[in-house]
Amino acid sequence: MGNFQIEPCGNIQGLYTIQPKVFGDARGYFMETYNYADFKAAGLDMVFVQDNQSSSTHGVLRGLHYQKNHTQGKLVRVTSGEVFDVAVDIRRNSPTYGQWFGVVLSAEKKNMFYVPEGFAHGFYVMSDTAEFIYKCTDFYDPSSEAGVLWNDASIGVNWPIPEGEEPILSEKDTKHPAFSDEIYLDY
Repeated sequence: MGNFQIEPCGNIQGLYTIQPKVFGDARGYFMETYNYADFKAAGLDMVFVQDNQSSSTHGVLRGLHYQKNHTQGKLVRVTSGEVFDVAVDIRRNSPTYGQWFGVVLSAEKKNMFYVPEGFAHGFYVMSDTAEFIYKCTDFYDPSSEAGVLWNDASIGVNWPIPEGEEPILSEKDTKHPAFSDEIYLDY
């Protein structure tokens, strides 16, 4: 499709990995990071209204976050470093409810991940530092903030945290509830 290779992720409907075409020469490179027509042709007909960027050091784990209202689809990528990015299906009526998918995103690979509305999302920084950028389909709404405990055994995310290390978490991320039938979105 145009300048992107857009592939569905396993059996979880709505998740896509995206590899842009990179045009390089001795001067450097050029790539599109988003093109509405190419994405729409692949079935991704969303409109983004907000861009965010974060910087994190090795071992930082952010997540698993979602918004109860004003749910957000996110197109995520890394411009410096490497992260393990995770999406957990919290759509109550989904056949893959409670399942997760993870992908390594890196500045070197220039790959992206689309996480639609109805998913909890988080990432773990594998490199010394990482710059993480994401486009959102709805605005941030502090009153809708919610999350799922990052290490909930019933979900079983296989985070690539080296043995003997503890992830660096925000206080908020240590207090999210465990996953249960109470954590869902009506999708």
